[in-house]
Amino acid sequence: MTGKRNGRPITVLLVDDHVVVLRGLRFFLETEEEIEVVGEARDGRSALEQVARLKPDVVLMDLVMPGMDGVQATREVTQAFPETKVIVLTSFSEQDRVVPAIQAGAAGYLLKDVAPDVLVEAIRAVHRGEVRLHPRVAEALMVQVGQRKDAGGGPGPTPLTPRELEVLTLVTHGRSNKEIAAELCITETTVKSHVSNILSKLGVQDRTQAAVYALKHGLVAEPAWDE
Repeated sequence: MTGKRNGRPITVLLVDDHVVVLRGLRFFLETEEEIEVVGEARDGRSALEQVARLKPDVVLMDLVMPGMDGVQATREVTQAFPETKVIVLTSFSEQDRVVPAIQAGAAGYLLKDVAPDVLVEAIRAVHRGEVRLHPRVAEALMVQVGQRKDAGGGPGPTPLTPRELEVLTLVTHGRSNKEIAAELCITETTVKSHVSNILSKLGVQDRTQAAVYALKHGLVAEPAWDE
């Protein structure tokens, strides 16, 4: 499936403080017809400046960099430029790295050992509004969810209503509240209410964790990576 929209390629900004990594990413991404690398940055502050100037569709963001790190840069990019999606591309899969990045607004979290074709498909997917997590990252998030439930010592999650399952399925497929409202013929306010109930019932903090929980426990079918 092509990643082009309106006849133009997906524009990507590369952010990493290692020149070798930047060169490697640029080398194989530029072989993809539907992807255009429009710039590079070697720290978070420079990344913000490049995003403001270039308005890329997707940013591949390292975490550990001098000055402003990738988490803070991700937070500022997603708040100031919501149309730009951030994929964290790092060597770290520990909870204390993953959770802050997801909470900062990252739409994807991949490890640097990911296969090139998987990275390319992740770029396409987050550009479509979906979420992409490396399997070890999804596992780390599920461990956190499990620990929180164990600490609570209470019963399992409250069952979702059929409508909540419909909303959760669309959340897992990366749909925005506006898109969910249009697809289900309900108001955005109603969608927000359903999402709030879903997070509460599942005992998770955000939409990404809800999607991970839903996939892990078979509440919804996993979206196809090549749809």
